[in-house]
Amino acid sequence: MRRTAPAEALERPDAHLPAGGGGRFGQRDTLRTEFTFELPRGYVDDAGVVHHTGVMRLATARDELVPLRDDRVRENSAYLSVVLIARVVTRIGTIDDIHPGIIEDLFASDLAFLQDFYRRINAEGHTRAAVTCPACQEEFAVNLAGGRLGES
Repeated sequence: MRRTAPAEALERPDAHLPAGGGGRFGQRDTLRTEFTFELPRGYVDDAGVVHHTGVMRLATARDELVPLRDDRVRENSAYLSVVLIARVVTRIGTIDDIHPGIIEDLFASDLAFLQDFYRRINAEGHTRAAVTCPACQEEFAVNLAGGRLGES
């Protein structure tokens, strides 16, 4: 079920409308379903390698329902986010077998980042956030998906 599209497809306000300006059916914009991210601290694997980048896909209804039947979630509702994040993260660094054990081993700041990232792409439909410069008080938007310093 992996479908990808240009980044601007999800960020355009008219992305849900048929392409070609209102009413030309038969042409459709594709929906971006996978988003890259960069962890604030990084996942440290068993060999001591730190993995910073990853991919999260959009959640399905099944992704949100299946964890509710998990015994670990039934015993501790806080575990829901671990199981849910493990279902939608498809890769962290070179690791593509993502399971709850991997998510459990993330630093708390990285888990919080992924929880916020999940909310942004699934509820809000984008990865941008409004911020204010602490020095000059200018307001601008940043892309939470990450990237290298100096890139836009």
